[in-house]
Amino acid sequence: MADPRFFAVAGPFGLGQLADLAEARLADGADPNAEFTDVAPLETAGPGNVSFLDNKRYVDAFRVSRAGACVVHPSVAPEAPAGMLLLLTDKPYRGYARIAQAFYPRLGRADSTIHPTATVDPKAVLGKQCRVEAGAVIGAGAEIGSGCRIGPNAVIGEGVVLGEDCVVGACASLSHCLVGSRVVIYPGVRIGQDGFGFAMDAAGHEKVPQLGRVIVHDDVEIGANTTIDRGSGPDTVIGAGCMIDNLVQIGHNVQLGRGCVVVAQAGIAGSTRLEDFVIVAAQAGVIGHVTIGRGARLAAQCGVMRNVAPGENVGGSPAMPLRQFMRQVATLARLAKRTEV
Repeated sequence: MADPRFFAVAGPFGLGQLADLAEARLADGADPNAEFTDVAPLETAGPGNVSFLDNKRYVDAFRVSRAGACVVHPSVAPEAPAGMLLLLTDKPYRGYARIAQAFYPRLGRADSTIHPTATVDPKAVLGKQCRVEAGAVIGAGAEIGSGCRIGPNAVIGEGVVLGEDCVVGACASLSHCLVGSRVVIYPGVRIGQDGFGFAMDAAGHEKVPQLGRVIVHDDVEIGANTTIDRGSGPDTVIGAGCMIDNLVQIGHNVQLGRGCVVVAQAGIAGSTRLEDFVIVAAQAGVIGHVTIGRGARLAAQCGVMRNVAPGENVGGSPAMPLRQFMRQVATLARLAKRTEV
């Protein structure tokens, strides 16, 4: 069970309800009315818990687990211990995620509390059931949708718009941005500051005014201490459903399509476009003014200096097709062994 000091569990839920949530079917003989009170890992789960198996490395743990029910792929169902009820799906991790969300809903509606030390400009507009924590600042003309939570010492700048049910973490700062609904912005995030734009000259660098905005669509998560610069003229755009990890840098005019994933310490330079469902792994760097095609995957620590075709997997620096990069690594390793004294 999760620590009750930090997490409140909902339920119980019937197995049939959970199967519907997970888009799974019940194995033969599974009682849809059986009730469960929590989720837990295979190793620690008990009869009242629901667990999952997504990685075949954990089949041994699955075989001896005491979990009352488990979300699994049909191919591993024969390995289940006696008495375990099975929810069968081709996507067990996704199914488990939906079940866990039911037991631990992210947040309920806020409670319309504005802390006495918060500063809300009279020209700001707050929707119903918004919570504003201690020390937060909301500027003139800002529009905060219903059900939003603004964390301690967060700053919502003038004219910023948040949709419904957004969460802004402690000490985050938002300016020059329009944010959709159900967006989660973690502590320390910086959205909408000046892009890194200037005309270089030996006589002195001339700052180029950054006149665009940041547009964040619905259902986006932005991890702690990530920075997203506003556009220089065109807007910086984060597409619906994107998942951005901690410590990511997104430059001015960048456009992310739907469902992109950008992992920790990755950097995307200005005016680069990521089409839908691109994955940028940890510490990868992408040069400016290139296009990364739909569904492409950039391996950790790679350096991308060209356009990447849809569906292509690249690695290395400069980035190349991933198989080619892995062959080069293997060849270098063999050469190194030959030269060992």
